[in-house]
Amino acid sequence: MAKVLDITQFLALQTPMIDVRSPAEFAQGHIPLAVNLPIFSNEERAVVGTLYKQKGKEEAIIKGLEFVGVKMADFVRKAKQIAPEKQLLVHCWRGGMRSGSMAWLFETVGFQTFTLEKGYKNYRQHVLSYFEQAFPNLLILGGMTGSGKTDILKQIIAQGQQGIDLEGLAHHKGSSFGSIGQAPQPTSEQFENELHLALLRTISSLTSPFSHLWLEDESRNIGKTFLPNNLWQQMQRSPVIYIQISKNLRIERLVKEYAFCDKELLESAILRIAKRIGSNHAKDALEALANDDFAKVADITLVYYDKAYTHDNQRRKPESIYYLPVEVDNPTETAQKAIELAKTLI
Repeated sequence: MAKVLDITQFLALQTPMIDVRSPAEFAQGHIPLAVNLPIFSNEERAVVGTLYKQKGKEEAIIKGLEFVGVKMADFVRKAKQIAPEKQLLVHCWRGGMRSGSMAWLFETVGFQTFTLEKGYKNYRQHVLSYFEQAFPNLLILGGMTGSGKTDILKQIIAQGQQGIDLEGLAHHKGSSFGSIGQAPQPTSEQFENELHLALLRTISSLTSPFSHLWLEDESRNIGKTFLPNNLWQQMQRSPVIYIQISKNLRIERLVKEYAFCDKELLESAILRIAKRIGSNHAKDALEALANDDFAKVADITLVYYDKAYTHDNQRRKPESIYYLPVEVDNPTETAQKAIELAKTLI
């Protein structure tokens, strides 16, 4: 018989994990590294759910068995591929019949199987409660759009510091242009799940109570995903290492990033912020785009983004901002300087 584990025990096991919920449920949010092996398709789940409401549990179970019976051998074959050592974690939404039935099947053919008490719903409560804590030693990397903050952060991490690329997790660079060249964004729910795992791993790697956890300065939303409010509020109160780099160098960087992108995507991004930059500026930016004058496009749009960033920065305490002037757009060198400056803050 499968053993039921609490959430801490379940997540601690380094064992292949199967999520038996429907594909739609899995797409909305799932435990990172879990593999979806749905007991019901989206359509089948709808049928069973409707029967449960209209005719009761027994009728729903019979229909469910009709759906599942023909799939059982395939479930076992796929489970062997996922877990050749024949040890599995299995969960559904509430830790009820779906995970129990699949665990019984896998146990019958020789797997050692563990299920999650109260299922994915319990996991989500665990994740949300995790974000309510006070996170230690946050250090924010700030700077105007085009400063290369993400590349600098990656270099900071490559040089042995602990940090998380929030934009990488969100598949978005934060601005109206931020989705260009990126994979589809996760749901906010899945973003939280991935961030939870990243924070667990990163915080556990801090070498001392005085080590920093580096995060890039972000708005509450990164594209269509949202940072947990408590974490974001703490980020607003944390010290900032602010990269100061000339507008010309920022324009050069943005041109390199976006000049080879689909013009229709760039045009759509400009139109999304047309009201914010003003109709005349938007018209000028679109004309510059049509003429391949990408530097002018960047110059025009930066007027808006610089004002917005300055406004947001003014909400911080001035004494919490540590300016780092740089004269060359070299993320590796800037990362080294940022790390040295951070040492003086400990």
